[in-house]
Amino acid sequence: MASAALRDELDCSVCLITYTDPVMLRCGHNFCRLCIGRVLDTQDGAGVYSCPECREEYQERPALMRNIALRNLMENILLTPPTPTETGICCTYCVDSAVPAVRSCLHCEASLCDKHLRAHSKSPEHVLSEPSTSLEKRKCSVHKKMLEYYCTEDAACICVSCRLDGEHQGHRVEMLDEASEKKKKKLRNVLQKLMTKRKETEERVRSVEERRRKAQEKAAGEAKRVTALFTDIRRRLDDLEKRVLSEISRQQKEESLSLSALIQQLEIKKDELSRKMRHIEELCNMVDPLTVLQEPDTGDLCDPEEGGGDEDTGGHDRQLHGVDDLDVTVISDTFRTLCDIISGIRNYGEGPADILLDVNTAANNLIISDDLKTATRTEEKQNRPETAVRFQGYYCPQVMSSRRFSSGRHYWDVEISRSVWWRVGMCYPSIDRRGDQSHIGNNNKSWCMEMWNNQYSVRHDNKYIQLPDNISSDRFRICVDYEAGQLSFYELCDPIRHLHTFTATFSEPLHAALYVWEGSINILGGGSNWEKPK
Repeated sequence: MASAALRDELDCSVCLITYTDPVMLRCGHNFCRLCIGRVLDTQDGAGVYSCPECREEYQERPALMRNIALRNLMENILLTPPTPTETGICCTYCVDSAVPAVRSCLHCEASLCDKHLRAHSKSPEHVLSEPSTSLEKRKCSVHKKMLEYYCTEDAACICVSCRLDGEHQGHRVEMLDEASEKKKKKLRNVLQKLMTKRKETEERVRSVEERRRKAQEKAAGEAKRVTALFTDIRRRLDDLEKRVLSEISRQQKEESLSLSALIQQLEIKKDELSRKMRHIEELCNMVDPLTVLQEPDTGDLCDPEEGGGDEDTGGHDRQLHGVDDLDVTVISDTFRTLCDIISGIRNYGEGPADILLDVNTAANNLIISDDLKTATRTEEKQNRPETAVRFQGYYCPQVMSSRRFSSGRHYWDVEISRSVWWRVGMCYPSIDRRGDQSHIGNNNKSWCMEMWNNQYSVRHDNKYIQLPDNISSDRFRICVDYEAGQLSFYELCDPIRHLHTFTATFSEPLHAALYVWEGSINILGGGSNWEKPK
């Protein structure tokens, strides 16, 4: 596609329009055949001819050589659509081709290219403006004069006649440039406000996008967590089903073997009884009394009047009862395991702060706060009923959490206040509820960290391990990885410090447990799927 600059080069310097039937002089310059012919005709009387471009002279009228290459080029150019200009406005006078206009004349109501602009009148009434297709809009519709003023009272562009003799006579007016600058100033203020609002909107967009990103991440995390939960549930249910079916099959085989042996013994006994019955029937059918009386002693035969048969029957009954029936204890254990799994599902929706103390287990010398997160030692006995799950006794100021953990990785944080003797840890629900064996750490059903008289240790099964003396924080973290069989204690300092890890094979769900001899212990919160500090 030809550019506008190329089209300018294809204009005849005489008529200023695109070549028509281009011809060339010996000097190399091209002209329309008709245009150069007219120029040479005017030079006939002078006796000498010259090129309108370079002024090279010829003593005789120069021959016009047809420029076939230029003609072919012109034909191709004329068939090629013009390149769109920035304004899209073309010169009014370039009728043969679309040449971009550079200015518009309000007086002539025409648009001009560079060449036609050079030849345009310079009179004051010929007012030039930026190229425009709506030149009529720049003139007064009543007086057909150029709009030069702006009436501030009517907010209208007017001409000089409107100002002096028309309906705007006596109104306050301003020059268009002055009024335009004032309006631009207002527009800049509006623009500044819009920019501020746009910036605020962009900030809100970023904020909403961040919330959306976090929501997506949270949804993805929850989806992953749910998938892992149900995968674990299916695995545990499959394992539980296999274990129960295997146990039932084992018991069935043992019982079948025992019963088969008993049946074999009974069959032998039945055959012996049948043999004796036949022999007795033969004796009863004999006619010769001597033969009957001479038969050997029949005391070993079963006599209904004697007790031998009853003893045999009783022996068989005892043997039958000795064969165990199907032990349904394994099924009961299955239901308990299912309850643990269901409990784990219930705990899925609980947040980090949902590790709450169970008042039903709290000793009567402990006060449990209303939010169920703080246990405080008191000398004033609380009038709670004594139940099988409540810790009993003056020397057992303990309480357990209502939430229990039977799978996964979890942690919970505590803060100690004004206490010289305390224990924090985890225990099985089957822990004793009274006596020294009920204290967490004093049995094989609990693990704890203890502070007594500024000495720190960890305890399990009444065995303790001394911890470093440089513990200064009153805040601690307890972490459990149930499947890995690990229970860890950390000091919540900066950075967090690992103190000790117990390793065990957990056989029951775990509950958080507190022992408070004086002062109080507050549960700060917790969470799941924790990562070990590096």
